[in-house]
Amino acid sequence: MKNILIAGGTGLIGTKLSRLLRGQGYHVTHLSRKGDLNAEFPTYAWQPEKGIYDKKAFDGADAIINLAGAGIVDKRWSDERKRIIIESRTSGNLLIDNYLRTVNHSIKAYISASAIGFYADRGDDWMTEEDEAGTGFLAESTVAWENAIDEVRKAGVRTVTLRIGIVLSTEGGALAEMLKPFMARLAVYFGNGKQYISWIHIEDMCRLFQFALENEAMNGIYNAVAPNPETNYDFTKTLSKAKGGGYLLQSAPTFALRLAMGEMAATVLGSTRVSSQKVEKQGFSFKFPILDTALKDLLQ
Repeated sequence: MKNILIAGGTGLIGTKLSRLLRGQGYHVTHLSRKGDLNAEFPTYAWQPEKGIYDKKAFDGADAIINLAGAGIVDKRWSDERKRIIIESRTSGNLLIDNYLRTVNHSIKAYISASAIGFYADRGDDWMTEEDEAGTGFLAESTVAWENAIDEVRKAGVRTVTLRIGIVLSTEGGALAEMLKPFMARLAVYFGNGKQYISWIHIEDMCRLFQFALENEAMNGIYNAVAPNPETNYDFTKTLSKAKGGGYLLQSAPTFALRLAMGEMAATVLGSTRVSSQKVEKQGFSFKFPILDTALKDLLQ
């Protein structure tokens, strides 16, 4: 499988993954809102919520990786924003399912992002792929997402769903936001800090997508998290140490977070302690299994 089509390839994960795959000898193209065949990775236009796409994007593709989806914390969760979040995750999968069922194609594998939001707030309990969905909007939206992915599986293509945790990168995402208070010499944790963060270094995240692409034994759902989740408080302490220390550890009160973020506060106050054992049993080895070494690598 040398020709890989990535939907959502210009995002945080997609950009790094595209370059990783290219370095491994793959030919990578993208699906995005705006087509540009002269981009770093030739890009074909699609508007999945309208059922519109450039059929040339799929010509010769051996596998599809789908990372598309509106940012979960980019805007406050109004009813309209919730609709957009769900539709942005389901419509692309359903469009690809329709393509696979109606056209003779060369697609041998379909690898799609999902999220550990499926489990929602589960306290100190370890979550495995066998556990049922939690409650609340994060779980609701992820269930809809995975139901759409499952339609592709039913079309007869090997399908892997990666439930992604907090992806650590200084170039964007949660870690970049966590680092902002450090400019004021503050290391801020959320609420009582006891909630678990299931994280993964962006390099391991991209390596895991490649592993799923190449390992034909992989089918179904896998958690995409490092083996050692940390509580929010311990995560913040470790981040402070990795930054050289000397920062004041301070809590952002629960009531203030709920006031500022509304229902979306669940993304920082919920506790999700997720197991990586299933993907490790498939043979995947994490380069950064421990938070301290992951953060030092990113911040060096």
